Amino acid sequence: MPNEIIRHPRLSSDAVRLLTWALSLPDEGLEPLSKTAKRAGIGKSAFTRAKRELVAEGFVHEWRRQGDGGRWVTEQMISNVPLTAVEAAAARDGRPSVPSPAAGEPNRPAVGRSPKKTEKKNYNPPTPGPAPVVEPEPVADEVPVAAEREGEDLSTSMQSSVCTVPPPLVERGGLALAAIAHVEPRLRLSGRDVAKLAVLAGEWFQRGGGMSDLREALVSGLPEVVHSPGALVCNRLTRKMPTAPTFAELREADRRATAEPRVGGMRECAGEHTQPRLFRPVDAETLCPTCHSDAEAGVAAAINAAVRGGAAVRELLHARRAGVAA
Repeated sequence: MPNEIIRHPRLSSDAVRLLTWALSLPDEGLEPLSKTAKRAGIGKSAFTRAKRELVAEGFVHEWRRQGDGGRWVTEQMISNVPLTAVEAAAARDGRPSVPSPAAGEPNRPAVGRSPKKTEKKNYNPPTPGPAPVVEPEPVADEVPVAAEREGEDLSTSMQSSVCTVPPPLVERGGLALAAIAHVEPRLRLSGRDVAKLAVLAGEWFQRGGGMSDLREALVSGLPEVVHSPGALVCNRLTRKMPTAPTFAELREADRRATAEPRVGGMRECAGEHTQPRLFRPVDAETLCPTCHSDAEAGVAAAINAAVRGGAAVRELLHARRAGVAA
């Protein structure tokens, strides 16, 4: 166990516990991280945060692929040193991620471990061989735009994404896509398309995007005819995805949410109540909404009474003037 993991400045205690527990498992006892977290006593929310930290720091990598029978399989890799995406893919495929070291230099230990979310899991250490040629990735505005115009199926771009979206957000994303497709005929999605794209829409909400932003990103600038609504929606969700918040920002948001008490910022109503009533003021008001409504109703009644009294006085004066003139 490297000291860098135990003393890592950006990993929480749950993330360190999850990683050390997973690395301590024998070859015949490898299991998915979710099962390891359950055995380690880590709850669902804490597991989601811990896994997000390990993915961000390069200790955990995931790939999704569709098997021969049509079922989706998630492949996980856990390492005791941080790996880039290229190094992790090379370790998974049994290829060296860097050229072989020169004679006399220490060899890098094999740290790649690529268990799948099934009972069958094994090690895939790098083997000597020629260094892989890494092709440059296309610019984000080139290939996706062309695919959007041609209506190509972009479901392959979802297979390599890390699925760390909680189920409630995935369900919310599916409902949002179904609502948008119901309003916009050009984006009519099938049930299968909604199920596939719900993870991307859920990640949109997880990164802080709102429903109005999602609708604007999908509906604005649509062509007259959309040949492949699923591919277009997948492309726009991927290209226009909000920037993910950093770990420091997430920790600060959690700290603010837990630091402020439930009664913080509340004020006691100055109206007459049997017991003191607290309310959260919007500006500088001193009455709760109920008392404020009652006060407005009393003012309105007083105004109406004054209007009626003034009308009666005017009628009396007119009658007296008429009598004097007669």
